Order: sequence, then C-alpha cells, then structure tokens
Amino acid sequence: QVQLVESGGGLVQAGGSLRLSCAASGHTFSSYVMGWFRQAPGKEREFVAVVNWSGGSTNYANSVKGRFTISRDNIKKMVYLQMNSLKPEDTAVYYCAASSSWSGNWAVRSYDYWGQGTQVTVSS
Repeated sequence: QVQLVESGGGLVQAGGSLRLSCAASGHTFSSYVMGWFRQAPGKEREFVAVVNWSGGSTNYANSVKGRFTISRDNIKKMVYLQMNSLKPEDTAVYYCAASSSWSGNWAVRSYDYWGQGTQVTVSS
C-alpha cells in the first residue's frame, strides 16, 4: 500500500510556472507507475501525465505536451510535475496517483491509490 501527499499548488499568472510534488510513503514505491490527473469544477477528472517504474518512459495528454514534464525520484519516493507556460485552462485540482500496471495508464480506473489533491489556479 502507498499513501500520497501532493504539494506545490498555488496561484500563478498565465505564462508562469509551477512545480508540483507528490510524496509517497511505503516501501514499494518503485513498484508503482505514477500519474498526475486534474479535475476542473464541473468536469471529469482527466489524465495529465504518467511515468513508469524507472522514470525512463513517460506519456502526456496532448493538452500539456511540450509544457509539462513528469519525473520521479525512487530514492526520495517523490514524483514531480513541472508545469511551464501555464494557461487559464490549466486551472484545476491536481492529483497524484499510483498504479501497479502501465497498461491503460491514461484511465482513472487504472489507478489504485490517490492523493488528496492540490489546487492550481492560473489567472489571465
């Protein structure tokens, strides 16, 4: 089992940057695929980015490709989401999640554990 705690959200102007962090507890962190999702008010939770067990493979939603970068540090048990060139439409609560499988890594249903979320607000 793994517990996840996100941090790093806040208010930023359009064009700015933020770095989200996700701290994991438990001694099996490196056995999980780690993803970031987001949910805007009135909308469904959507996939943002995912990184595999070693950090060697990543995948991104088209809406963030080229602007966001996901990474992980298995020794520190941390996952990061570097967000650059932020847009107002990036405003949402961002969630860190853990999955035991790489298959279907864009789907909410594929993830077993979730953090509580951190709010990101981008002003125009």
